[in-house]
Amino acid sequence: MFKVTLKVKTVPHDGVEIQKPHRATNGAAGFDLFAALRGPVKIAPHGLVSIPTGIAIQLPDDGYAAFIYARSGLAVRHGIALSNGVGVIDSDYTGELIVGLCNLSDRAYVIMPGERIAQLVISPVCVPELVEVKELEQTARAGGGFGSTGRY
Repeated sequence: MFKVTLKVKTVPHDGVEIQKPHRATNGAAGFDLFAALRGPVKIAPHGLVSIPTGIAIQLPDDGYAAFIYARSGLAVRHGIALSNGVGVIDSDYTGELIVGLCNLSDRAYVIMPGERIAQLVISPVCVPELVEVKELEQTARAGGGFGSTGRY
C-alpha cells in the first residue's frame, strides 16, 4: 500500500458537531461519512433526501478521484441507498460533500444527526487516450450482453 494525503476541511453548520471521516478498521477500504444535521431527517418510502456531511476534501492531484458508496448495513437492513448509485468526486471539486440518499423500502427511515450515512473511497484514475477505430478485436464474448455468460 502506498501513502497519499487527503486534505479534509470542516464546513461549519451552525450548531452542528461535524465528524471527520474515519475508517472503522485498519482493513476498511472506505472512510465513513457522517450526517451533519441539527435534527433528524425522515426519508419517506421511495423518497429522496440530500444530507450534508460538513466536510470538503482536496484530492492529491488529477490522478485521483473519490467515490461515495452506500453503507451495506443501511442498504440491506433498511433499503437506504445512494440516489445516484455511486457518487463521483472529481479531483478539482473542493466543495462540501453532500450525500443523496433514497429509500427503496416501503417504510420510512430516519437519519439521525451524526449517523454514518455513506463511505468514501479514494482511488487512482486512469485517463486513457481515446483512439477511434473501425473495428474492435474479437473476443470470446464479443457483443453478448446481459446474461450472455450464464445465470451464475
